[in-house]
Amino acid sequence: MFGDLFEEDYSSVSNNQCGKGKNLKTKTLEPPAPREFTNLSGIRNQGGTCYLNSLLQTLHFTPEFREALFSLGPEELGSLEDKDKPDAKVRIIPLQLQRLFAQLLLLDQEAASTTDLTDSFGWTSNEEMRQHDVQELNRILFSALETSLVGTSGHDLINRLYHGTVVNQIVCTECKNVSEKQEDFLDLTVAVKNVSSLEDALWNMYVEEEVFDYDNLYHCGTCDRLVKAAKSAKLRKLPPFLTISLLRFNFDFVKCERYKDTSCYTFPLQINLKPFCEQSELDDSGYMYDLFSVIIHKGGCYGGHYHVYIKDVDHLGNWQFQGEQNKPDVNLEALPNEEETDDPLMILKSILLQEKNSIISVDQLGQKLVKKAGISWNKKYRKQHGPLRKFLQLHSQIFLFNSDESTVSLLKNGSLQAESNFQRNDQQTFQTLTSEHPGLKGNSTCPHWFDINDSKVQPIEEKDITQQFQGKESAYMLFYRKSQLQRPPEARGNPRYRVPCHLLKEMDAANTELQMKRTECDSAKNNFELHLHLGPHYRFCNGALHPGTTQAESMWDLTFDKRKTLGDLRQSVFQLLQFWEGDMVLSVAKCVPAGLHIYHTLDGDELTLCEAEIADGEDIFVWNGVEVGGVQIQTGVDCEPLLIHVLQVDTRAEGEMQGQLVETPHVFPANAEMGTVFTTLAMPVCIIRVNLAEPAEEGCWTAIPQEDLKKTFREHGLRNGSSILLQHSRNADDSLLSRQGKWIADVENSSWLQVKNFCQSESEENQVKIAATANTVVFDIRIKAIKELKLMKELAENTCLRPIDRNGKLLCPVPDSATLREAEVRMESELALCLGNAPTSSQLFLFFALGTDIQPGIEMEVIVEETLSVRDCLKIMLKKSGLSGDVWHLRKMDWCYEAGEPLCEQDATLKELRICSGDTLLIMEGKLPPLGFLKVPVWWYQPWNPSGHWESPCQPSCATSQGSSWSAAASQGASGPPVPAEVCLVYLGDVEISEDATLAELKWQLALLWHLSHAMGRGHGLALCPGAGLPVPGLPQSLDSGEQAPQQAPAHRQTAAQGIQTRTES
Repeated sequence: MFGDLFEEDYSSVSNNQCGKGKNLKTKTLEPPAPREFTNLSGIRNQGGTCYLNSLLQTLHFTPEFREALFSLGPEELGSLEDKDKPDAKVRIIPLQLQRLFAQLLLLDQEAASTTDLTDSFGWTSNEEMRQHDVQELNRILFSALETSLVGTSGHDLINRLYHGTVVNQIVCTECKNVSEKQEDFLDLTVAVKNVSSLEDALWNMYVEEEVFDYDNLYHCGTCDRLVKAAKSAKLRKLPPFLTISLLRFNFDFVKCERYKDTSCYTFPLQINLKPFCEQSELDDSGYMYDLFSVIIHKGGCYGGHYHVYIKDVDHLGNWQFQGEQNKPDVNLEALPNEEETDDPLMILKSILLQEKNSIISVDQLGQKLVKKAGISWNKKYRKQHGPLRKFLQLHSQIFLFNSDESTVSLLKNGSLQAESNFQRNDQQTFQTLTSEHPGLKGNSTCPHWFDINDSKVQPIEEKDITQQFQGKESAYMLFYRKSQLQRPPEARGNPRYRVPCHLLKEMDAANTELQMKRTECDSAKNNFELHLHLGPHYRFCNGALHPGTTQAESMWDLTFDKRKTLGDLRQSVFQLLQFWEGDMVLSVAKCVPAGLHIYHTLDGDELTLCEAEIADGEDIFVWNGVEVGGVQIQTGVDCEPLLIHVLQVDTRAEGEMQGQLVETPHVFPANAEMGTVFTTLAMPVCIIRVNLAEPAEEGCWTAIPQEDLKKTFREHGLRNGSSILLQHSRNADDSLLSRQGKWIADVENSSWLQVKNFCQSESEENQVKIAATANTVVFDIRIKAIKELKLMKELAENTCLRPIDRNGKLLCPVPDSATLREAEVRMESELALCLGNAPTSSQLFLFFALGTDIQPGIEMEVIVEETLSVRDCLKIMLKKSGLSGDVWHLRKMDWCYEAGEPLCEQDATLKELRICSGDTLLIMEGKLPPLGFLKVPVWWYQPWNPSGHWESPCQPSCATSQGSSWSAAASQGASGPPVPAEVCLVYLGDVEISEDATLAELKWQLALLWHLSHAMGRGHGLALCPGAGLPVPGLPQSLDSGEQAPQQAPAHRQTAAQGIQTRTES
């Protein structure tokens, strides 16, 4: 079944030797959880390795096997650090088993990983996800281990511990001749079908005889004829550890299918094997075996899950009598108050026992403690026992403390025996096994059994084993050890016993690293980001606090542990603000639309940040608690500043009323009376109408009666963003207010859109005004415009609305299904009714033009799919432009209305390049160079000679002044240093060259270009200056003059891409 999964390669073992198809293991961001109360480590399941985990735990809890493996040092097994060396012989499997056992013993983590071990097996990720038979794994693992240990002192480890022999005998009834055959075994396989117990199965195998008679006679070699005979088998040699496999899986020849036998099959906790062995002079004690491991299979014959019941022989784990968990707890309420309050464990447990929900917050626990004891934790216990939260964490065997949610509950396994000094007769009800010597209290002979289910380890009673006699979840493998095997006293409760020094050091270092990671992770989980607003850098204006300086000076960010107290926070702020003088008050503030507002002051230095209900990202205002900038500050939610939009009818200088409304924002305290609006705005009393919608909507305006002006803004339901309309009473007619008190006429006049006819159809009207709100659908506006413009109804199927910008340009069509708010169409703006449909949600509306000289209105338009490639998009645009050829490329116009970088990825889709509807693409002449190549425009640079003439054979093409010369260069995107007045730049042409080419190779190509002339292109510019570099054959002498180039060429290789100075064209 396993094939060659355990073949070990000594010659070449590398980090990726785990086999083909092995996926890399992703590292978890958080460190593994520490061990639970049992103080035993489980093993993580890699997907289908529960059978492996159960077997490894059995071997780990076989101390003689574990210590025999530990006795093999690096001088015999090699070192894992040398596994990549070709000549080193490193025995990977035993080394990884040693390391795994050391982790299970000493590493403080809830579950160990078998990744390195299965890598040493050569398993692939598929093998780790596939479940195998644990019986076959046991045999093949032993075989692989034996092979790996050849040539070491541990070569007989498996035989020494697990090897036994069975002798098969045939006795002739006539001559009494005995013919025997001896067989070796590492485990015994016993039948389950039609057998009720392990003793019955062994009796059938090793006691009962098979008789050969009648038609089934035996040929005796001594008698040389067929005779009657008796066949039997006996155990000749018993190993120290006996492994028994139960044949739970059978084949039904009638149904032609496999099935699992779930019938009852008992097995003893202690068994005497003497009846099944050859007679000897040994007493019965030499044949007694104790059960110490039961591998259990849950499921059917085609799949399931394995876990294991294991007896902790060395008492390494914390175990508690299961029966005593169900006994009633001590009546803590009946304890005398004096004794009860002196012991914090007793009083805290009594509080938690009275809770129906069993889980309460730490704050509630502190409050109940005050009620019960009449004194707070800080005053009574903090000095001796530290903070309450720390006390709960230190007693994790009694309390389950959740630091993230700040809740606490009582563990079912928790007790006060090991922690409390309180003595009473009922104390024996609680029995906790200490971590120093677990199991030594009480009855030391009581067996300690644990259920190890992958990562989870739970204590169980010995009687729970009987539940695995039958059913879908039943025993599958049994492991017995000789009763005569005694463990030394120093091994009891000592996980470091006989662990090699190098593994002890490795585990100690790993525990230190784990603790550091947990501390860092815990700190990261419990850290808050606080925004400290410094009062001296703020000023009070417009009803709220505003920074008087830069944000860097007025607000500081502080990372702080939420488990610390307000006193700690205050001390930290004091240390940060060394310039602070006088009293310091910390207050919770909040940024509101009007500015910063202070809500409440943080009091109680003994409270933690969580208890003070400070959230992550909280704004803390640091001030003296009275004033800011000489202005006394009102605090609290009642006086929260509200940003209100005030609408008034605009008036001319002469005082005549205008028809338009003016909106201005103002800030008012929430507890201010509505009538303060007139005082603030310095205007006479008039009619106030409020609109609570955000933003103000049609039909939501309500007039406020005169008697309600004394009510506050909050009482009227106003909040940030609400609007009020101020209207003079003499104009309160039907033009602004209907009989129901709703504002209609003027507001509706301001909610309109101007739609112009761009359909080139005859119409009596060229434009029409359509009433609308922000929630009006574009389709309704388009249909209404067609009707009011008196156009043909057929246009409803082939028209769209397009916004018109301030320059008269038609923008991208808006979809019919969107509202004006969703389409970001402003009220009182202009829309054009145009022929053609708007693009769908998967299409893009693009503008495009030829070249860079773009004039408003000359762009062409196209609708394409967003999944279209750049290459196909270019073909469509070339076809619409009437152009052909493959010497064109696309560039996206940037926000400065200039050509941006070319779209080099021809096969990329428009969506991948983030091309959006409304973007403008430019068709540029010139074929893009292949990937990895540069297209370099080359200019010839020639200084002015002393005679006053240009030293160039190309004088007619040279610029004759600084202005014309440099403007020509700039227009082509040439880059370089500022050009002096006496220069001439002559464009030579373009060079395509690899980015990895050297400057010397570039100069060789320039020599070929010297007398050629090409059309001017854009891209990277290069100016060739006399004396810059090595002589290049074929170039003019002015470039190659040794006198003008005294500098030596650089020793290192410089690529052309590094030597060319680039810039973005503007």
